[in-house]
Amino acid sequence: MFEYLIQADHQIFLGINQGMANVFFDWLMPLLRNKFFWFPLYLFLIIFLIRNYKKEGAICVIFLLVTFAIADYFSASVVKHLFERLRPCNEPGFKAEIRLLVACGSGFSFPSSHATNHFAIAMFLTTVFYKRWKPLFPLSFMWAFSVAFAQVYVGVHFPVDVLTGALIGCLIGYITGTLFLTMYMQKKWNTGS
Repeated sequence: MFEYLIQADHQIFLGINQGMANVFFDWLMPLLRNKFFWFPLYLFLIIFLIRNYKKEGAICVIFLLVTFAIADYFSASVVKHLFERLRPCNEPGFKAEIRLLVACGSGFSFPSSHATNHFAIAMFLTTVFYKRWKPLFPLSFMWAFSVAFAQVYVGVHFPVDVLTGALIGCLIGYITGTLFLTMYMQKKWNTGS
């Protein structure tokens, strides 16, 4: 059963990494996984929260940063070292089959920290703001999905890595978002007032 899952993971990886290859994605996907590409969005989010919600907005930003820190630490320093799965671009006998569009990196592959971090942020924002801004739900998850998908497309993660990272990130984001709402005026943040 485990062998079948690994084989299916490899096949899906090749379907994305090679089967979906095109000039536009070759240009776009390395950008989507680059933290500097998203920096204006992060900056806008911080300024928007603090400007519109003052003290509560600053506390929300702190919770958002804590969410990111927990997600990053848990995925990169705990789970990756438990499983020690090699990246596709480092896996002997497989790395020759892939299209690598960015530097491979020397760290382990499972789970994807990019996916964990971005899905944690997306879930935190959705948990906190869903009743106020329902369109935030699809937008935040499309953003997180695009970052996670890019990890597979450029050749540095398997699909199971990003799927697991997404699930872990969603769990962390939901917990920290719920904690924020519980501790800081759930009624104010959820009623739209």
